[in-house]
Amino acid sequence: MISLKGITLKRDGNVIINELDWQIEKGEHWVLFGLNGAGKTAILNLLNGYHFPTSGKAIVFGKEFGRVDIRESIRRKIGLVSSSLQERFYKTDSAFEIVLSGAFTSIGLYETPTDEMRQKAIDLLESLGSIDYANRQYSSLSQGERQRILIARALMNEPELLILDEPTNGLDFIAREHLLEVIEEIALKHSGPTLIYVTHHVDEILPVFQKTLLLKNGEVFSSGKTVEMISQSVLSAFFNVEVEVHWHNGRPLITKREKAIP
Repeated sequence: MISLKGITLKRDGNVIINELDWQIEKGEHWVLFGLNGAGKTAILNLLNGYHFPTSGKAIVFGKEFGRVDIRESIRRKIGLVSSSLQERFYKTDSAFEIVLSGAFTSIGLYETPTDEMRQKAIDLLESLGSIDYANRQYSSLSQGERQRILIARALMNEPELLILDEPTNGLDFIAREHLLEVIEEIALKHSGPTLIYVTHHVDEILPVFQKTLLLKNGEVFSSGKTVEMISQSVLSAFFNVEVEVHWHNGRPLITKREKAIP
């Protein structure tokens, strides 16, 4: 599904991504893990065709960057859930209208949705537990409600790849766990999209995400099976701080290892 080989990305003379290799097969669910400033957003922009690599080879859905129309062949197959999208919507649009706009990959509705599109939007809202506030203005919704609407919008085109860019930012514990339950349900659907979950919080990594790429300073620190990446030895080296990793119900928790008292 995705093949990035030797990808380097420079912006304003600065190296943002350096010699990145990443392969994602259809049906795999990945975590892209890195601290703030690691280059996670740059990779997402590259996958969506908003940035082109300075060097290296990027192939997404079998299409090589630089040889195809990105908008038609790639972007329509990717669903993106990102807090940066929230500021772009019109304040007077209802949650239902925003979900419908996903059918056209547009900000706002400029075309008349078909009855089939309307029914699909209703079905998605119902499946995500959002139908009760479908007619409310998006600007009046809580952060958790907004994220569910963005997920519904991203699923309108039945994307092959769903990217969740730090979707729990700004959520309290209960809202976060409810949203993670929704994400897990999507990941477990047999005909659902491949997922990339972007985060800098280890405890958000669900059991369905069996692969993890650790990104540090624009470079791949390590990648592979999540249980191997989210380990005491790997994360201690990644953070350059001794940590302990504890697993509970298939999810990891990390703590900083306390120094022994002499």
